[in-house]
Amino acid sequence: MIVTQGNGQDRGKHRRAIRKTILTGASRLALIGLAGATFAPTAWADDADAKPRADDIIVTGSVPEDYVVAGQSSSTRLDLSLRETPQAVTVITRAQIEDFGLNTVDDLLRRATGVNVDSAETDRTYYNARGFDIVNFQFDGIGQPLSYGLQNGQIDTSLFERVDIVRGATGLLSQTGNPSAAINFIRKRPTKELGGDASLSYGSYDEVRGSVDVNTPLTEDGSIRTRFVGSYENADSYLDFYHTSRLTLYGVAAADLGPDTVATVGYSWQESDPRGVSWGALPFTYADGTPATYPRSTNSAQPWTRWYSLDRNLFGDITLDFGDGWTGKVSVLRRARNQDSKLFYVYYGEDGELAAYPGAYLDKLRETTIDANVTGKVRIAGREHDVVLGVNYGVSQLVEQESVDADAIGAALPGNSAFEGTFPYPNWGPYTPQADFTTKIASAYGLVRLSLADPLKLMLGGNVTNARRDGTSYDTPYSFDKTKFLPFAGLTLDLTGNITAYASYATIFSPQVYLTADHSIIAPLQGKTYEAGVKGEWNGGKLTAAVAVFRTKEDNVAESIGFDPTLGQTLYDGVDAKSQGVEVDVAGEVLPGFQVSGGYAYVDIEDTDGNNARAFIPRHTAHLNATYTPRFLEALRLGASARYQSRIHNDYTEQDGYAIVDLMARYQVTRNVSVAVNLDNLTNVKYWTSLQWDQAYYGAPRTVRGTLGVSF
Repeated sequence: MIVTQGNGQDRGKHRRAIRKTILTGASRLALIGLAGATFAPTAWADDADAKPRADDIIVTGSVPEDYVVAGQSSSTRLDLSLRETPQAVTVITRAQIEDFGLNTVDDLLRRATGVNVDSAETDRTYYNARGFDIVNFQFDGIGQPLSYGLQNGQIDTSLFERVDIVRGATGLLSQTGNPSAAINFIRKRPTKELGGDASLSYGSYDEVRGSVDVNTPLTEDGSIRTRFVGSYENADSYLDFYHTSRLTLYGVAAADLGPDTVATVGYSWQESDPRGVSWGALPFTYADGTPATYPRSTNSAQPWTRWYSLDRNLFGDITLDFGDGWTGKVSVLRRARNQDSKLFYVYYGEDGELAAYPGAYLDKLRETTIDANVTGKVRIAGREHDVVLGVNYGVSQLVEQESVDADAIGAALPGNSAFEGTFPYPNWGPYTPQADFTTKIASAYGLVRLSLADPLKLMLGGNVTNARRDGTSYDTPYSFDKTKFLPFAGLTLDLTGNITAYASYATIFSPQVYLTADHSIIAPLQGKTYEAGVKGEWNGGKLTAAVAVFRTKEDNVAESIGFDPTLGQTLYDGVDAKSQGVEVDVAGEVLPGFQVSGGYAYVDIEDTDGNNARAFIPRHTAHLNATYTPRFLEALRLGASARYQSRIHNDYTEQDGYAIVDLMARYQVTRNVSVAVNLDNLTNVKYWTSLQWDQAYYGAPRTVRGTLGVSF
């Protein structure tokens, strides 16, 4: 999504800079055209005579260095700096991804301020922020809520230039979602210069990963340009029986259809076939109710379990510059995902002993989303104001079929047999439909950013959304037709040349997919967020920091009430809850060669009676990533990453607070060749990956990985 808007060209001093070392002569790469109405770039200092285009972002074939971006539009579609945005925003840049080997979305989001990654199973993940689940993933600013509110499998980060995390309610652009956060994945885009890079890694448990990223102009002037990204990963695991395999391919082409029109089309293809996957995990207690402990490698899966997934995404957009500061954009996304899983769940039966529940599932998801918007500037009362108007329509269909071995369900698992991988392959019966429903969401949104005075800006906007769903889910009628108006307001006040105070109010509405105890569908989730804070930028915009306080309320939060073996489903109850807290963010260059990215978050979560709620979410979390390039040896880059969470508990067990420390080092052997090493979980901390349910598994021990990188 390539847009020319806002004051992007005035921010050239904020752009990623070439390392002034032996890398200076390296071939330049076009690593991105930032998506979703982001900032417009400026040419490098040594290309000052070249007139920059709106869709050009020029970087080098060396590893990117910056931990801060000049602008983003994930919150409002306006091209605003982080300081100008009246919501809390964290950006994970390509530099951080490559420094610390954040090859999956789970790895990446563990470095985001206030975001918790709950991996209760090997291949299904829940995310939360500000006390509530994150159910909204966007790609280039457009998307639909996650099916069943979770992520199946892993999304490979090789496709993305950066990831924006907007905390709080994001109903203005999100269609539906949650007053927790929205995750916006900004895809890589082609630019006009020939170049690329490749890497090969080998690490603990025979982890092998290869990746390639090539940008190729097809015409001499670069008016037609392409980009290809590919990655492959294959690894055993510290967990018994578990093995991962993931192939990701991505191709994108862009063309200048005229001086003011850019068209882009892209396609991504990801195939995952992990084996020995868990469905559920290790029970937190023994049969007598006492807390259980296991060797770190223990896995409740069987060697024959798998979770095959094929995820394909086709997208296209066209951007038009109408002149006088007005641009328009039309985007279309099509997603097709197929899953074939053979799973094994263990639970305590009526006799108090562990029992088996094997299940096989075929899932088919199809989604189509269309978004059209215009942005521009108007002059009223002698002042210039920003305007956004848009419409969005999405339709998705989810079909799920189930096969079971009736004779195997409830089979006793005496002694330690549940974790020995000896349960025989089931005699699966025929597949029967269990879920088939279609969701249609239509919305219209608008926002005006009024310049009341030079230091004072007021945002007023809203989103009218109609959400409809028809079909069935596990023999339950699954139909609704809801329309909701979601207002948004934001205010920013520049206190000094470097510091801005802000406040905002936002709302959210989201139909849910969970079954209650009487097998009905839980009511839609509704919520709102109040937020205020202070943001600042220094060192020419290369260093940013923010402090935010928030108060969030949600109605009909889905809380698990246990697994129903007759349905093979977890059941839920809707509860009302509220949260409040503080968040601190910092990112950028503190000193020459010294980059940091980090934050601290505190959240207090209560039910309607004022009691402590959702205790599986840590009340205190903190993380800090830092890298340093010595001025006397600029070919060397050293780094450390630390993350901490406080004590958590549930009805079965508790976990003390812990910290994980990772280290990295990279050396540029020549202008085109580098070597790197990453050491994760330095102190070998043993910890549960989640306390959200009554089962989980242990996180990875100390691991090491070496990488050879080549640019061309």
